[in-house]
Amino acid sequence: MTHAPYPLARPRRLRQSAAIRSMVSQNVLTPADFIWPIFVMDGTDAVEAVPSMPGVVRRTVDRVGAAAKEARSLGIPAICIFPYTDPALKTEGCEEAWNPDNLSNRAIREIKNACPEIAVMTDIALDPYNINGHDGFVENGEIVNDRTVDALVKMGLAQAEAGADILGPSDMMDGRIGALREAMESEGHQNVTILSYAAKYASAFYGPFRDAVGASGALTGDKKTYQMDPANGDEALTMIARDLAEGADMVMVKPGLAYLDICWRVKEAFGAPTFAYQVSGEYAMVQAAAQNGWIDHDRVMLESLMAFKRAGCDGILTYFAPAAARALA
Repeated sequence: MTHAPYPLARPRRLRQSAAIRSMVSQNVLTPADFIWPIFVMDGTDAVEAVPSMPGVVRRTVDRVGAAAKEARSLGIPAICIFPYTDPALKTEGCEEAWNPDNLSNRAIREIKNACPEIAVMTDIALDPYNINGHDGFVENGEIVNDRTVDALVKMGLAQAEAGADILGPSDMMDGRIGALREAMESEGHQNVTILSYAAKYASAFYGPFRDAVGASGALTGDKKTYQMDPANGDEALTMIARDLAEGADMVMVKPGLAYLDICWRVKEAFGAPTFAYQVSGEYAMVQAAAQNGWIDHDRVMLESLMAFKRAGCDGILTYFAPAAARALA
């Protein structure tokens, strides 16, 4: 693109007023871009703060319907459910993961009863149910792939039968998208959408999330044998191509702000619906700095979310969803 030389071209003409700036703005952020992750726990009519994520709570299942109605009132189209599982239910066999009456499946039904127009997304991985804290079964110190995939399929079917709209496999096992898609087709759940955590990195930004779901103390070792190396970019494209070929409808890059280059490359290469997860560590850093008066909370929040849109994302999973929707309004 060529431009006239100064002074014929004065780029500041297009910045001189809010009206003109809005006319030439290249990206627009709206509440419809957000998926709101929420944490659910056992109990009745209660909420519990997550200390490492200021402003985020765990809520009992009977309170998730109200959260769905709040999302609807703010124009947020989807909620993603994460369970805070009772440690007594965590086992080597992870059987609670596909229990039709586990926290996640009860929360799905509660939301669909209270506010059916809200799309419900789930998490598919064994870590909330695994006494070892890993996303897959652990055998002799190894996180095994194929046995884990079989369990993830049972988990996905239980969620689909509970009424989930979007399955979110976050485990990074090989072949799980194809197995889930085949199961959905064969069991009458052809319309269930899969949003694959296709490029999920072994990141240090997940720490507060593990506190929120009670997985921090349980984890033995690390997740580097199945989550991706932060040094790798080309590998992300391989993972995206594989998951799309296996039947994923949408794909995700996780974490978010430190991986905007990956978001851009994925959208440019495939053109598929591309999401990013603004993860717990990103959220906590903004909240902590704002609480100390070091940054302007709302401006930094919205600027960080706009970065995802500029990088090509179609949507963002973010704990800021309600606050950002209110700020945009």
